[in-house]
Amino acid sequence: SSLYLINKRLFDIFVSIIGIIVFSPVFIITAIIIKFDSSGPVIFKQDRCGLKGKRFKMYKFRSMTLGAENLAGQLKSKNETSGCMFKIKNDPRVTKIGRFIRKTSIDELPQLINVLKGDMSIVGPRPPITSEVVKYELWHNLRMSVKPGMTGLWQVSGRSSVGFEEMIRLDLKYIKERTLLYDIKII
Repeated sequence: SSLYLINKRLFDIFVSIIGIIVFSPVFIITAIIIKFDSSGPVIFKQDRCGLKGKRFKMYKFRSMTLGAENLAGQLKSKNETSGCMFKIKNDPRVTKIGRFIRKTSIDELPQLINVLKGDMSIVGPRPPITSEVVKYELWHNLRMSVKPGMTGLWQVSGRSSVGFEEMIRLDLKYIKERTLLYDIKII
């Protein structure tokens, strides 16, 4: 309903502003450590698909070596998940600090800016990479009927251990049952 969407947007704005303020020391320290750990930019920007497939740049702290995306093709045989996603538990492209910021989800904090801009929500389905979406079956696209989130049902249900098809099912369950209270419970 419209009231839910208005309340969700207000909630997203409030939480993202508070999050940016509270985590600003973590932003600064992480940026400094990334700069000393490896060459390249502090923030990694990647094309993702949002609401109704609209493309946007998603921000993360860079956790991989420079040019890591270009090496993905060489590592396809090591993919440890099913479906359209690509995940490697001990990815050789991840930097030393990258392992820590991924494990603690610090790498995701810049997405608070995406939430504030309105590209993302605090809670919702994972924003897919554009190269994943072209491989989607028609029913997979239903997950883009809402804004993607920084966190979601699939992340609190096992994250990397959840396969692609199960992630889609969890996203669709969230979309069907979503309320502000449900969002708070997921957080």
